[in-house]
Amino acid sequence: MRSMTGYGRATAAIEGFTLTVQVSSVNRKTLDLTMAVPEEWESLEPMIAEQVRQFASRGKVHVDLELTGDKRSSIATWDQAAATEALRRLEMLAADTGVKFEPTLELLWEIATAQKQSSLLPAAESARGAVSDTLGDALRAFAAMRAKEGESLLVDFIKRSELLHRHVETIAARAAQVPANYREQLLKRLRESGLELDLHDERVLKEIALFADRADVTEEITRLRSHLDQFATLVRSTGEIGRKAEFLLQEIGREVNTIGSKANDLTIARTVIELKNELERIREQIANVE
Repeated sequence: MRSMTGYGRATAAIEGFTLTVQVSSVNRKTLDLTMAVPEEWESLEPMIAEQVRQFASRGKVHVDLELTGDKRSSIATWDQAAATEALRRLEMLAADTGVKFEPTLELLWEIATAQKQSSLLPAAESARGAVSDTLGDALRAFAAMRAKEGESLLVDFIKRSELLHRHVETIAARAAQVPANYREQLLKRLRESGLELDLHDERVLKEIALFADRADVTEEITRLRSHLDQFATLVRSTGEIGRKAEFLLQEIGREVNTIGSKANDLTIARTVIELKNELERIREQIANVE
């Protein structure tokens, strides 16, 4: 089991720069991948997406590639022709819009620095191998964190699954007593009303039989046990779990609601409330599972 929440980070040296790759994710029903890469490396995005899909099938995943220069890059020369051209275009834009243009030292520095960084950035194809390797390291750390959180979720699901089983068995034991209890209550009400009817009176037997049929939750309990067994097996399995678990929890909830509407018993009604509370807690947690 893997959580959809994770984080991984890795760094590498590449042509005078330090490349930092960070991968983070939160829960999402499908895989929603976003990335921030240098403009000159946009051609590497399909490769990045393919690598991410090998590690994540669900979740909102963000990949961030950041380059920071070392001493060698900080003293490298910039492209003076490109900087001059950028300044000329700004001057033309100012003239076209009627804005007074007076270049400052700060503006010249910003233009020159931007041109320097662009000219120094390694070409996408020459950086492909280093980016792939560094991304792989970050993704492995990311996957390890997801797996560790998944282990904690698994322990929680097993405990809650066992609690659900106990609630179901409480309902099953109580459900067997419901018709007999109803029969006693019916006869008591008849006696209190002054109607002395024999237990074997056809009208009494018919009423008890109708109630027993309406209150019978045997089929629902059988299906509940099956669904809970499937859920316990599923959370221990490998691969994608979240979507299948969400479907099973929906089916479990449907059976619990049916029992609540049919049982007509206070003890069962209270147990149904406990079941619903636990199911809601599990649903909240399963939303974080891949």
